[in-house]
Amino acid sequence: MGIPTDLFLLPWGVARRPGPHNPNAEKLSEYECGFPAFEDPRSQFDVRFYLVAILFIIFDLEAAFLFPWAVSLGETGWAGWTTMMIFLGELVIGFIYAWKKGALDWE
Repeated sequence: MGIPTDLFLLPWGVARRPGPHNPNAEKLSEYECGFPAFEDPRSQFDVRFYLVAILFIIFDLEAAFLFPWAVSLGETGWAGWTTMMIFLGELVIGFIYAWKKGALDWE
């Protein structure tokens, strides 16, 4: 038995109910940056943009792991210190690899 059609139509109907729906040129104009887009909004981004974004997330998470580690270093002792140094070593190796491959170069 399939999903009832009401489950799809109900949210649409509830969303249309609160106010009038009358789009005009002013409502449909660009509001984020204030001027029309240079290109088609559905154009593809360069892969390097995604690589830089992924690298940023990785190193941002590294910083998120460093703060709790630094706060609890007195309790974790040498085992915690050694584990974090291995983790940082892996990140440095990954950073060097990305640098050598040219993932950080932007032309």
